[in-house]
Amino acid sequence: MKDALLATLVEEHSAVEAFASILTLETKALTALSPLELLPPIVEKKTELIGLLANLESTRDKLLAEMGFPSGWSGMELAASTDTRLAGQWSLLQKAAERARRSNTSNGELIRVRMDYNQRALTALQVAVPQKAGFYGPDGRIPARAAV
Repeated sequence: MKDALLATLVEEHSAVEAFASILTLETKALTALSPLELLPPIVEKKTELIGLLANLESTRDKLLAEMGFPSGWSGMELAASTDTRLAGQWSLLQKAAERARRSNTSNGELIRVRMDYNQRALTALQVAVPQKAGFYGPDGRIPARAAV
């Protein structure tokens, strides 16, 4: 049972490292001049890895329960305290997860800054171009009142 748990931790660590690598690519895309072409495959891979990580966490919790430990972090801490191999792999997983968490938080901030910039640019454009008769509206048509 411990070997299965250890194998799951190894696989989980590998998936978290892959997730962290994708987050690095996401950071590069978010700081690019035009990220729109770069982001869709990154988001797709992130979604795939999140699903894999959820499955691995579920497997880990199931194995912990079979070993008589509670699920989640507390159960893993207890299991790790009984086996040095588990403790070592658990430590690696936690460090990788923390790096990924920091990177994900940073990317969230980059997204927020970009969205704020876009909103301010849009607001400036809306103020700079007053609605006058004969101007096209946001839908590409001349408003009915101006078409007369």
